[in-house]
Amino acid sequence: MKMVFATKNEGKVKEISEMLSSMEVELMSLNHFESLPEIIEDGKTYLENAFKKAKIISEFTGETVLADDSGLEVDALGGEPGIYSARYAGESATDDENNARLLDRLKEVPLEKRGASFCCALVLFETNGNYHSFEARWQGIIIDESRGDKGFGYDPIFFCPELNKTAAELSPDIKNKVSHRGQAFAKLKDYLGSITK
Repeated sequence: MKMVFATKNEGKVKEISEMLSSMEVELMSLNHFESLPEIIEDGKTYLENAFKKAKIISEFTGETVLADDSGLEVDALGGEPGIYSARYAGESATDDENNARLLDRLKEVPLEKRGASFCCALVLFETNGNYHSFEARWQGIIIDESRGDKGFGYDPIFFCPELNKTAAELSPDIKNKVSHRGQAFAKLKDYLGSITK
């Protein structure tokens, strides 16, 4: 099965390809296409944003498209940064700037009240207009000190109590099993397995 993953991030494509390695899926990034339509992610939820990306890219390329949207929700901040996770500290903010803003917002909040969830929504949009969605959450705690160098985004300050490590300290194998993205892709794999039997 040929599939376009709606990203230009080849690192992300590699990570997803590894997650789907047991399936017969050929994954392409958006770097294989020219003059792509601009997509403004203005949805109110991860699912709305993922659906919009998948539908527009599928209609443009004529291929089955997989798109995801994800973010971090902190309980004490009423779900912030949420869908604004990638641009929490501004439109072109770096990971470090986003992390610094989040920690600044949490400086008066004690550790036991810093519960947070990484959320992921995946949409598989098929060429016939049918689509399927898969969502998952990964719960943890936001800590003050950055730990680990394996992840990106908020991974160094997202602590998983069950594993006693931050997301950035986990090996890719472990992270791909327990993370929000890993769980959502496990649901996708179950679906793909059911239709390719």
